Amino acid sequence: MTIKPLADRVVIKMMEAEETTKGGIILAASAQEKPQVAEIVAVGSGGVVDGKEVKMYLKVGDKVLLSKYAGTEVKLDGEDYTILRQSDILAIVE
Repeated sequence: MTIKPLADRVVIKMMEAEETTKGGIILAASAQEKPQVAEIVAVGSGGVVDGKEVKMYLKVGDKVLLSKYAGTEVKLDGEDYTILRQSDILAIVE
């Protein structure tokens, strides 16, 4: 099954959380921070949203930075995804 986002929404898959610190300390799952970097897996078509023309500038495969509590988390075929608006994305990571 695939997800096709509507309008100005994108579907992302969160990157794995760091399991060790830079100093080499292994973190327990409860101590790991929620990652803020994700990969785009699907992009909506854009169009008119709330009376304004929205052009989609993100593409599948982009790595992006987003705020901690943005989007709606969904589970599909055992995989966790997040659906959010393009405007909730803070930056593209290069």
